[in-house]
Amino acid sequence: MDGYTELTDTTVMVVDDVAASRYAMGAVLRRAGHRVVPVASAGEALFELDVRLHAGRLPDLALVDVGLPDMNGFELCRRVKAQPLMATLPVVHFSAAAVAPRDRCLGLDAGGEAYLTVPAEPQEIQAVVRAAVRGARRRTGTETLVQRLTLLSEAIVTVQSARCVAELADAAADGASQLTGAPAVVFVIGPEGELHRGTSRARATLALPDGSAHDAVVRLVERIAEGQTGVHSLVVPAPMWPAGFFRPGVEEDARLAVAATRQGRTPVCVATPVRRAAPAVPADDGLVARLAEATALAAEPLLMYQAERHVALTLQHSFLPQPHRLAHLPGVELAARYVPASRQAEIGGDFYAALSTDGGALTAVGDVVGHSLEAATVMVEMRHALRAYSVETSDPGVLAERLDRMLQHFHPDVTATVCLALVDPATGRTRIANAGHPPPLIVPALGGADYVRVAGPLLGLGLDRPAPTELYLAPGDRLLMVTDGLVESRGTDLAVSLEQLRKAAAEAPPGLDALCDTLLGCFGRDREDDIAMLALRLE
Repeated sequence: MDGYTELTDTTVMVVDDVAASRYAMGAVLRRAGHRVVPVASAGEALFELDVRLHAGRLPDLALVDVGLPDMNGFELCRRVKAQPLMATLPVVHFSAAAVAPRDRCLGLDAGGEAYLTVPAEPQEIQAVVRAAVRGARRRTGTETLVQRLTLLSEAIVTVQSARCVAELADAAADGASQLTGAPAVVFVIGPEGELHRGTSRARATLALPDGSAHDAVVRLVERIAEGQTGVHSLVVPAPMWPAGFFRPGVEEDARLAVAATRQGRTPVCVATPVRRAAPAVPADDGLVARLAEATALAAEPLLMYQAERHVALTLQHSFLPQPHRLAHLPGVELAARYVPASRQAEIGGDFYAALSTDGGALTAVGDVVGHSLEAATVMVEMRHALRAYSVETSDPGVLAERLDRMLQHFHPDVTATVCLALVDPATGRTRIANAGHPPPLIVPALGGADYVRVAGPLLGLGLDRPAPTELYLAPGDRLLMVTDGLVESRGTDLAVSLEQLRKAAAEAPPGLDALCDTLLGCFGRDREDDIAMLALRLE
């Protein structure tokens, strides 16, 4: 009975140029509970439909006489169906004259849902109208569901492709906005209570509520998710939900979908405003809840990676001396830089070292192949091993061989690159050993820049190594060693990048700090790999 009532509570446009017929058809429909919009011509019908389309209130059905004076009903139907925003409007043709089977076929071919021969019994008219509206609503409902499921799947794919938690939260907010047709905001709460927020593109972040409002949201979401798993959907009234998250300064009730993968761990909240008027698309059909659940599942590994990356960075920073705390090497001036990769990239194993030995100043720049916490820990082992080995020998060739054997013995699946330079401050004699690393660069005091011709196999492979290359540094000459994170770029040949680096170094201002900062300014932005850099010159 409810379904019958719903189908009678509809708006029907009656298009007929004969006033008496228009009135009679309207009377039958009104008695059945329909609202009637009478129009007298095809042109008037198109105008009325256009006005109602822009007002967001198209009729539920058009009942069209075939024999209109300005345009026959078949052509009117074709024009209506040709407009994408009106194509779902069901059309029923009727006629007292065109009653042959051919006429019915023309009506159906034009896109009409049914064909009435008049005069007809009121019950038949009402039944045809109900059937046409019911069929159109089913088709529209199915199409809408398919479209929304497609939006959901696309949003989940985007969420799962996010490289960091902030990117994930923004993707989830955009997905929720697409599903609901309203602004959306997403909150992801980490294991230590840290908050990550994302907003849909339509919402400017400049006028978002202050920190106290965000703290209130965290407390509310944690209370909802406490001890819970799965997804919980609820409406939070405006007094309990801080104003301004959906529209600047506006208090609105919020519909929340709060998801947690384990007992209250990593809760995700997808929030959208509750609109009192009938929304253009449904907001409570469970699709937003599914999006919240997928976001929570995707957030956990990102948060775990973020924690691992923080541990690795802390480990690196604790073992790599800061540039202003480099060991003083008699007769040598030093400068160093270390720049972690962009937040979306994994941690690497880049390092630098400067040691005072019996043979002079020993400097090294290296990189453990791979990006992980393991790479960072192996980097620490290599750096300590180098310090220990340099107590017995300062020969860079011997040190490279010992580091090679250490990796083979303790980390047989790991390889690394390193460049070692031993400088005698008194004479400028410099011996350099290279193991698969970018060659060091000499920037003479008189101008220009050239790479040292020195090469050798990676550490960890157990291959024979060439003897170190020997050269002499003149007073004022600068020796620069860098890891490949500074020069490697996707789509650019390494030889091209190295040449660009050489030219930039040749044009850099005097001084070690100026050299390092100039090169970082030219090449060190938004890198996907860590950068270690060490420069020296004779005092």
